[in-house]
Formats: sequence, C-alpha cells, structure tokens
Amino acid sequence: YREAGLPENVFRTIIISHDVSDEVIAHKAVRGVTLTGSDGAGRKVAAKAAEHLKKTVLELGSNDAYLVLDDADLDVAVKTCVTGRVFNTGQTCVAAKRFVVTDANYEAFKARFVEKMKALKVGDPRADDTGLGPMARVDLRDALHEQVEQSVRKGAKILCGGEKPSGKGAFYPVTVLDNVTPGQPAYDDELFGPVAALIRAKDDEDAMRIANDSRYGLGGGIISKDVKRATELASKYFDTGMVFINGFGVATPEMPFGGVKDSGYGREHGGFGMLEFVNVKSVIVVKE
Repeated sequence: YREAGLPENVFRTIIISHDVSDEVIAHKAVRGVTLTGSDGAGRKVAAKAAEHLKKTVLELGSNDAYLVLDDADLDVAVKTCVTGRVFNTGQTCVAAKRFVVTDANYEAFKARFVEKMKALKVGDPRADDTGLGPMARVDLRDALHEQVEQSVRKGAKILCGGEKPSGKGAFYPVTVLDNVTPGQPAYDDELFGPVAALIRAKDDEDAMRIANDSRYGLGGGIISKDVKRATELASKYFDTGMVFINGFGVATPEMPFGGVKDSGYGREHGGFGMLEFVNVKSVIVVKE
C-alpha cells in the first residue's frame, strides 16, 4: 500500500475480540462496516451496525451448488467439481459444495468423481505431491465431522472418507456423501471443509430447482456443452450472486463478488464493489 502511494496507517490490521469489535463499529470515525464470515456472525454485526446507522456489506457463507446437466462433458464436470470442492481444503466461501447431477449422468459421474477424490493425498501442504492440507483449526474439523455424522444418521451414505483422524493436526479425509436429501446438514448447511454432497436430479429443470432450494445464494456452477443455454439459466434462473460455467473460480478484482439470501448483501470488487462505501453527494446550483 505504501508503494502505491497511500499514506501510513490508511490500512491497518488489528486482532481483536467480538466485544472490542462492537466498540470499533460504534466509534464515530467508522462510517461503514464489512464482514466476511458466517451468516450467524453477519446477523450480529449487521444488527450492531444498524444500531449506529452504519452501512454494511456482508459476504457470508454458502452451500454452492454445481449442476451437471444432461449434456455435460463428464471430463470437464469431474475436473471442475473436484477442484471446486478441495480448493483451499474446501475452506472457501464460494467453493463447490453440493453437486447436483441429472439422472442421465449420475452413476457415471459418481464413479469418476469418487475415484478422483480418493486419489488425492492428504498431508503436508508444503509437499509437491500433497492434494489436500489440514483445516484451519481442530475445532472446525470436529464440527465438520459432526455434520457428516448427522447427515449419515439422517440417511446419507459415505462413499469415501468420513473417519476423523486421531493424529496430530486438523486433518480431515476427502469425503463424498451420497443419498443427500433435505433435512441433512450436507443438504441444508455449509460444510466448510473437504466434504462433497452428491444429489440426484431427475433432469435439468429439477437440477435448477434443487440448486435454488437453499437459504444461501453466494455462488454456483453449471456444466453444459450448450454455453448459450447455460448462460441463460445462470442469468435468469439461478438465484445466486455468481455463477461459473464449465469451470471453477474464486474472486477476481474486475468482477462483483457477493451473494443473496443468507449469503449476505452488497458486493466486493469491480465497479459495484468500489461504490459500496462511496457517499454520493449532490451539489445543485440554482440559476435565477
């Protein structure tokens, strides 16, 4: 920032508790608040900011659905979905989490997807042959495992992984769940780690219905050979802030980044993001 010409202390990083952050939000020098976190944290921060009439931008969690449509190229689908699920050990708000596959492709996709996921090596993230590193904290790993166990108790089936390691570190195996249905954490909630939820759809229309059957709406994906039709589905019917077609992506500086529903509101990046915390002022000169 200094090399770009910004004055000293324009940008600061401080590590504080929630109680202190409430005081920061209330401070008269603070004119706006943005949060990246869970929807639960978003509600608390937004409420505190509203108490002091401060504008907020909230980028919250999600359970992004990736749709594998009838005409999908399975090579593209498997590669995209594996990358999208294990990127940053699955700890990405816009990661691919639910994989909604039409009946025409379900069994073939499942077999190839599980094969690729099982082949990923879990280990030291600094090693060249590691496909998956540890999670951020042990308590987060344990919470993820509990979500898996709850899903299994409610009918989900483990195709690979699903066993919590006993060794040192916050490692969790690559896990794929089948028979994922509403009422399970794997369907309803955000699984912030390397756990994939496979959901069978009757056809393309049913796949879009399932994708939108979520309280979240940050990102999502469509795998289809018909890019024009996929683009139309993404723009008109996918109830989410971002949609990736035939690939997986994260935030890029030129494109607006943000969600709808319980995934928050407002945008980061791009022209829309630059305007979020700009106060528009009107100056009118009246001529007689």
